[in-house]
Amino acid sequence: MSKSVFPPKDPLDPALCSPLDYAIARRDSEVLSMVQRALDQRQVLLAFQPIVQTSNPERPAFHEGLIRLLDNSGRIIPARDFIDEAETNETGRRIDCLALELGLNALAEDPSLRLAVNMSARSIGYPQWQRVLNSGLGRDTTISERLILEITESSAMQMPEIVMAFMGELQERGVSFALDDFGAGYTSFRYLREFYFDILKIDGQFIRGIADNPDNQVLTAALISIAKHFEMFTVAEAVESAADAAYLTEIGVDCMQGYYFGAPSVLPPWKLAEASTVRSA
Repeated sequence: MSKSVFPPKDPLDPALCSPLDYAIARRDSEVLSMVQRALDQRQVLLAFQPIVQTSNPERPAFHEGLIRLLDNSGRIIPARDFIDEAETNETGRRIDCLALELGLNALAEDPSLRLAVNMSARSIGYPQWQRVLNSGLGRDTTISERLILEITESSAMQMPEIVMAFMGELQERGVSFALDDFGAGYTSFRYLREFYFDILKIDGQFIRGIADNPDNQVLTAALISIAKHFEMFTVAEAVESAADAAYLTEIGVDCMQGYYFGAPSVLPPWKLAEASTVRSA
């Protein structure tokens, strides 16, 4: 069969596509341009959100470091505004490298900190990401024991054998792993049995309003039961009310994360403690 003589459509040419397709393509292009500019200028930082133990919610068990970018005006851009467009390409790998670098720097700065850093399974074989990891772990023998790498359920299931081998190697060095967005619909339970994640984070769609939602109560109880069977700690994501926190405590979730306990803050927890000490002096 002969090849088509027609050139491929240019998604940014409004004459060659529908108005909706053009608007979507233009938006995605602008988002990627903004992200690449921020990465080139290292206009990136982490926002820290506490994860608390259900048995002792006054004190964080660990924090999650969430990547943020700054636009040209200095406005903070959360990951949800750009990660979908960046995840599957080179830009996503650069984001993972900088998130890991910032996380390892935070762990080196505060020896009492335990921190979860997000990554894509696609970054496992990315040479620069591996260099950042090995360099950071080599700075302090305690860092590996305080680092948690979070991999989303959808990302892990795309290459389960590679993820399992990677996890086994780093767990021997003391690094812990969390499966993010657990229950979002991708997990093969055959693989879950073999992964040996240390922490399962239950997706927020099951947690918001759980105190008044019988369906989500049943589903969340089932997810907690699965996690306990495989001896994994559970974290309920997106806890936003006292009623939801009380219900989750009652059904036995190990840890909770959400705006009820604290919003992500670009001021690191140790800096907040320092500022409080200065004010009280």
